[in-house]
Amino acid sequence: VANQKGGVAKTTTAINLATSLALSGKRVLLLDLDPQANLTSGVGRKGQTAASGTIYEALTGEIGDARAFVLATDVDGLSIVPADRQLTGAEIELVTVLAREQRLRRFLDKLRSDFDFIFIDTPPSLGLLTLNALVAADSVIVPLNCEYFALEGIADLTATIDRVRGALTPSLALEGLLLTIYEDRTNLGQQ
Repeated sequence: VANQKGGVAKTTTAINLATSLALSGKRVLLLDLDPQANLTSGVGRKGQTAASGTIYEALTGEIGDARAFVLATDVDGLSIVPADRQLTGAEIELVTVLAREQRLRRFLDKLRSDFDFIFIDTPPSLGLLTLNALVAADSVIVPLNCEYFALEGIADLTATIDRVRGALTPSLALEGLLLTIYEDRTNLGQQ
């Protein structure tokens, strides 16, 4: 779930889609890749870390057992790899790491068989964390709130997706734009 614009309901989208799928009997993993850690907080795991730590440790350290980064939530079938503010340092620390854009992919490859769906909540930027998410993902859902300025950033995001597809992940698909924060009383919302 990606959009470089903040406040477009990325986290809300990830939580609601993942929870709905888990309630229907699917095994779902949420991965909080935003240093604000709102996804972690939103599923009631603020301040909690798994046995091996948070996504920060998974991205910047050596990954042994990837399952040791996963926490259960209060919803059956729904798990999370939590984040905390330490994640802000990952962008800087990864700059000198070889194949830095593939760290998340290598981590998630160890977990894919355990889950039916994995949702990655990205930060509101097109930096190294979002790049890692795009490289690791099979497809991208772009929440787009129904306002003028939200439309301006879509060209940048689709260009980034095209570059990732061309250079790193040819199979990356744009799942679609998800219109959010719809207000039918405005002309733009109606359009």
